[in-house]
Formats: sequence, structure tokens, C-alpha cells
Amino acid sequence: MSEPTATRAGRNVLGEPLQPCSTDPLTGFYRDGCCRTGPEDVGLHTVCAVMTEDFLAFSKARGNDLSTPRPQWNFPGLQAGDQWCLCALRWVEALQAGCAPRIVLAATHFSMLEHAELDVLKAHAID
Repeated sequence: MSEPTATRAGRNVLGEPLQPCSTDPLTGFYRDGCCRTGPEDVGLHTVCAVMTEDFLAFSKARGNDLSTPRPQWNFPGLQAGDQWCLCALRWVEALQAGCAPRIVLAATHFSMLEHAELDVLKAHAID
């Protein structure tokens, strides 16, 4: 029997309490530092990833420029080494293209398991 969604909401892919991803820069769909998700998060910002130059270039080429600051949105722009809550499908797309950034399992939301196997996530983990 699977755990109710409400119980899983605060869990990571290891089934443990979800840890913060980053507060500097402040990340998360809800801008609370965590890769939580909810019904209004259509992009499923559930993967706590460590940015790389390769991934940032890949994302920009796909139409999502994460490296340029956008002060009007209080977005500082990301650099290699920054941790950020990525969209689940963008991470999978980067995985298929061979440039998926490493991830923090403890800060990656449980729902990411609907898009990638735990073994795949573990192979890309820094923790």
C-alpha cells in the first residue's frame, strides 16, 4: 500500500523528510528554499540540482535562460555550483542529452520518482 500523498508531500526520494535545497540563491516553486510541489506548480520543480556550465548552456538553448539575472523577478541568475530546484522533465531531458547536473537526494522531492528511477537518481547524486 502506498503512502498517502499528504504524508509524502514533505518527503524526499529516500522517503525521509525533505531537506532545503538552497536559500542563497533562494529556490523552490514557493521560494522557500525547498523543492516542494503542489497543484499550481505545473513545471514540477522537484529536483535539487547543482548547476554546471554545461547544464546552464543546455537550458538556455532550450529557451530557459537560468544564468541571466532578472531583477524584476528577484532572480539573481545562476552560476555553476549554485543549487536550484529544477523542473522534473527538464532534468530528464538533460539526462537524455548527457548533461544532467548532479542532484541532492535529500532535497529532491519524492514525486521525482514518477519521472526517474531511484537508481538513476542515485547515480547522479552528490549525497
